[in-house]
Amino acid sequence: MMVFGFLLFLSLFALIGISSVLHSRGTKKDYYLASSSIPPSLVGLSAVATNNSGYMFIGVIGYTYVTGLASIWLMIGWILGDMTAATMVHRRLRAATERTGEVSYAGVLSAWNGSRNVALQRIAGVVTLIFLLAYAGAQLVAGSKALHVLFGWPEWAGAVIGAVLVAVYCFSGGIRASIWTDAAQSVVMILAMGLLLFVATTSVGGVSGAIQQMGQVEGFLDWFPKGLILPGLLGGLLFAVSWGFAGLSVAGQPHVMVRFMTLDCKTKMMRAKFWYYLWFIVFYAAATAVGMLSRIYLSDTGTFAELALPMMAQELLPPFLVGLILAGVFAATMSTADSVVLSCSSAVTHDLLPQNIEKTWILKVTTVLITVFALGWALLNKQSVFSLVIMAWSGLASAFAPLLIYLCFGGKPGHKTAVFSMLSGLAVALLWRWAGWHNMIYEGMPGILSGLLILLVSSRLLPQKT
Repeated sequence: MMVFGFLLFLSLFALIGISSVLHSRGTKKDYYLASSSIPPSLVGLSAVATNNSGYMFIGVIGYTYVTGLASIWLMIGWILGDMTAATMVHRRLRAATERTGEVSYAGVLSAWNGSRNVALQRIAGVVTLIFLLAYAGAQLVAGSKALHVLFGWPEWAGAVIGAVLVAVYCFSGGIRASIWTDAAQSVVMILAMGLLLFVATTSVGGVSGAIQQMGQVEGFLDWFPKGLILPGLLGGLLFAVSWGFAGLSVAGQPHVMVRFMTLDCKTKMMRAKFWYYLWFIVFYAAATAVGMLSRIYLSDTGTFAELALPMMAQELLPPFLVGLILAGVFAATMSTADSVVLSCSSAVTHDLLPQNIEKTWILKVTTVLITVFALGWALLNKQSVFSLVIMAWSGLASAFAPLLIYLCFGGKPGHKTAVFSMLSGLAVALLWRWAGWHNMIYEGMPGILSGLLILLVSSRLLPQKT
């Protein structure tokens, strides 16, 4: 019954994605932007399902299992930072997409103020491809880990299944298939997480019983994590602010931002945000609560803290509902993997190749090849899902978010300045991680600030582009 429930939901996702081919218009803009015809509800649900991926089901729950109550600052900071980014960029990005006629995130940035910055588009395409391949690999790894625990299948099996499904429906309908399946997957994700939260809380005697048992784990209910860069409240606040930059980093994520570029009318952006944040807040709070409860049920996961959710589901639920939980995990991984694969495909066909490719069969073949590369990366890499996602997320944010924010506020950087700020922000974030300081402060914070600083200083010292 467990396998049946799992396969039932996967088949549903595949059918929804494949059916989108009936609405295809056979153009490049339709394949990558759904001809900017997606209603606000689907935009919001797709964007939030893409944002809250295997990272949430596997990475955040594993982090909460280890960290305890202090992980709440990650949630608060991330959501507030995301809201800040939305206020600054979503509406302006959608307007720029319409104005420039571009179909990729890098393309919109490069043509924002009229004349195209070809060097910026090419370099942004390379950065997008490298980091999003790592991101896609992390999603496939997350699905593999869950399957390995629940079914005892080889660790490569989940990655292969996820890659095949993503390739099939992205080949069929492009981003429209991705958005439709994202919406269905978001429903399964929230049902799976809500079910596990309800059963787990009830089984320990309600909220009061859960808090009492958590208090017996040393340091688990501390408000701030250990090893902060500064002691006490000040260090805790800096920790929370740094994760606010992780939320702000959504502005630099091509696979999330492109969802808002598909909105059918820029005046409907508030409705899309409503759907996005309603789901986001409820789901993130539930995931954090489940992560804390998992410490009660699983006093020792060995070295596999990131597998806390599937292990707890197996202990608490009947087989069919365990299949639902696994489908939720897989839904989360695929909702991001398909988005990432399509963003990589657009980076290759629209940003990197010298000729403007319009034939959809070439776009589709490119998408399949990207999926194969992501699968290979997933099978060869052994890092944790949390670590992989944060590295890719911070790298993309440090490269792109400063420039996008600057452009949204009317900035007109010179071509060389734009490229320099992008590469400098990325370099700072990577060096911060290499030095090991990311455990104290999220590396996207210094990366984003350094990129913004370069743009602001250059605006004072150099003539602005006209």
